Amino acid sequence: MPAVPAPSAAAAPVAPPAEATPASSAPIDRNDPVAVVAGPEGGARCSAATEYADESGEGLDPAVAAAWDAARRAATDAGVHLCLADGKRSWDQQVAIAQDYVDKYGAETAKKYALPPESSEHVRGLAVDVQPASAYTWLEARKGSDGFCRTYDNEPWHFEWSAAHITEGCPATVAHPAG
Repeated sequence: MPAVPAPSAAAAPVAPPAEATPASSAPIDRNDPVAVVAGPEGGARCSAATEYADESGEGLDPAVAAAWDAARRAATDAGVHLCLADGKRSWDQQVAIAQDYVDKYGAETAKKYALPPESSEHVRGLAVDVQPASAYTWLEARKGSDGFCRTYDNEPWHFEWSAAHITEGCPATVAHPAG
């Protein structure tokens, strides 16, 4: 299988933000207002790994944005630099990413790395792709104490947020987005 790169994309636990939006497995509709909100394209370069962007978090669900900011402060206090390589995506951004993977790697491999927009937590504003490796390793070691959990075995940089993770910890990862 070809190596597929990340898309260009022990501090105290963080308290859950008020009125947190839970992650959902229900499909999102193309006309849902959240689906048309685009995330930033690129952004400043990650000072810890300049091959990655460090996005602002614009467009993330407000609870996720607050949790990300708190996690970033905790990481800084621990001497770790968290970069948001990719966060919120619009429906159209997700379609373009999925098509790019199909074009580069073929449909079978692509579905293991890029979900269709109706199933993407990035489109909902509930997922973040974290870089560099030291940052995503640090975030995973927190075991959901700030609401972020690694979701897929094949994407160590991909985290999804849920208020339930704060109290229940992280669920088991799955092999890849297609299951």
